[in-house]
Formats: sequence, C-alpha cells, structure tokens
Amino acid sequence: MTDAEVSELHAIAAQMRVNILRMIQVAGSGHPGGSLSAIDIVAYLYLRQMRIDPARPKWEERDRFVLSKGHCAPALYAALAARGYFAEDVLWTLRDIGSLLQGHPDMKGAPGIDMTSGSLGQGFSAGTGIALGGKFQGKDFRVYVMLSDGENEEGIVWEAAMSAAHYKLDNLVAIVDANRQQSDGWITGIMTVEPLEEKWRAFGWEVMRIDGHDFRQIEKSLRWAMERAGKPHVVIANTVKGKGVAEMENNPGWHSRAMTVEMLEAYTREVLSGGHNDRAATQP
Repeated sequence: MTDAEVSELHAIAAQMRVNILRMIQVAGSGHPGGSLSAIDIVAYLYLRQMRIDPARPKWEERDRFVLSKGHCAPALYAALAARGYFAEDVLWTLRDIGSLLQGHPDMKGAPGIDMTSGSLGQGFSAGTGIALGGKFQGKDFRVYVMLSDGENEEGIVWEAAMSAAHYKLDNLVAIVDANRQQSDGWITGIMTVEPLEEKWRAFGWEVMRIDGHDFRQIEKSLRWAMERAGKPHVVIANTVKGKGVAEMENNPGWHSRAMTVEMLEAYTREVLSGGHNDRAATQP
C-alpha cells in the first residue's frame, strides 16, 4: 500500500468518524466509543477487502460481514453509506421509529446488512454457520466477523470457535476489536480475557495480533488470512476506544453516551484535523 493510499484511507475513515458522531448526536443515544475503535478496520474491509456489489446487496457470491458487537452499528452504517448502499442522509435517521438503521443491525432493514446482531456472541455463531454453509455449497466467498474483546467472555463464542476449527473453516476470519473496555469499565476489572492469542490457538485457530488503526497492518493480516488454508483465522486488533477524540479515548464513560451540538462541533474539528490519528493502539 502506498503512502497516498494510506492517506486516502485515513481521510475516508476520519469522515466516517464524523458521521458516527453526528448520527449518535442526532439520535440522542448510541455507542460512540466502540464504533470509533472499530471504524478503521470496517472501512478497510468495505473499501479495499471484501468482494461486494452495492447494486446487488443479496448477490450470492459476495463476501459477508457480521458485526457481532452489534451495539456498534454506527460504524457499519457509516461504511455502508460510504460504499454506496444507501444515501448519506439516511444516516441521520439512526434509531428513529421505522428507520432502516436501528440501534442494532437488522438484516431485514438497510441493504448490505448480512446478519442481524446484538446479543453478544450470537453474531459470531451466525457467522460461523454462514461460513459452514458456504463450504457445504462449494462457494468461495469469505466471512468476516467482528467481535469485541469483552464478547470473548461469552461461552457461545468458544462453542462456535471449536466448531469452526473442527470443520476447518478457512473461509472464516474473526476480528477481535481489542479496545480493552466494555459497558461497565475496563475488562481487566470485570472478567479478564487475556491471553487471547493462546486461547484462540488452543481452539485450533491461526492467530495474528496487530495495531487495529494501522492500515498497513490491517492489510497484511487480511492477506495472511487469505493465504493460509486449513484453519479459521483470527486477527486480534489492539485498538483505542473512542479513537480520534481525545476526551473519548480510553474513557469508559463514552461506551454509551450522546453529545451536545457544541460537543459535536468541537469533536468534528478535532477528528478532521487528525490530532489523534498518530496514537498507536498499545496494550499495557
């Protein structure tokens, strides 16, 4: 990936961050922290990686994406709008009664949503089932599932992980948005999930850990997943919750919270200025 391509992706992701913030401000509720931590990976998937066609959202040969951490739906909606599945104006209807864009993804709502999700862990199980169905049908599409790291506390995740390894689902890529927080605070104080790499390997998966805000590392990990056959793959992406807004970064209070118009204006200027784009997603 060239420097110009990386810069272009940063600019697109910055606009998606602004759209996420605006969606949540207009709706008066939503989950900004986890949406902002995930958006670089989601942007790369929709703009560079996945075989999709917005004009044919139900195309049978398309790659699939399941947002298992469904409360971070604004990140998915921002990517779908940027990719052309629906007009950007639709974003400002988030959580309205009758809107295509509800608080969690609904596959019967907006075009481009491959699986309804919300109850943590179930999206990953559904994604595993989609990948298994593709194998049985001899299809070559790939299934990408994004989980939160707190979601790894759910037993259903490990049941699906065990099943995926048993059936050698090398068409399945799990991406763990490891921002180290969940709704009630820091994961280490609630239910420690590390060491994630060792756990996923013990369940029979190929594992790579990356900086989830570094587009070159994102690209490398997804190419790696495509090149290695015989096992499912998991990318553990270290991220910063609230990435791009200093007040939100690593602040559990922004897991689920809206903002005032004045805050939105200030945060928009900050995101577009790129003031925090250089902060790496490091782990303690």
